[in-house]
Amino acid sequence: MYANALKPWHLLIVALVVIVLFGSKKLPDAARGLGRSLRILKSEARALKEEEGAAATPAEQAKAEDAKAGRPAPPAA
Repeated sequence: MYANALKPWHLLIVALVVIVLFGSKKLPDAARGLGRSLRILKSEARALKEEEGAAATPAEQAKAEDAKAGRPAPPAA
C-alpha cells in the first residue's frame, strides 16, 4: 500500500520548505546546535552506563557477562 511512498522529489520539497521557513543563514547554526546536543546526550548515556556497571556487584557483573556470551544462567537453588 505504501510502497515507494517517499520519492526523491518529496525530499526536495521538504528541503525547500525548511529553507524558506528558517532561512539559509540559520540552518548551519541549527545543525551545529543539534550536533552538540547529540554529543552531550551520547556522553551522558556513556557515563550513566559506566556508573551503572561500576555499582553492580561482582555476581551481577558475572551474570551480565554470561548473558552477553550467550551462556545459560545456572539453575536457581
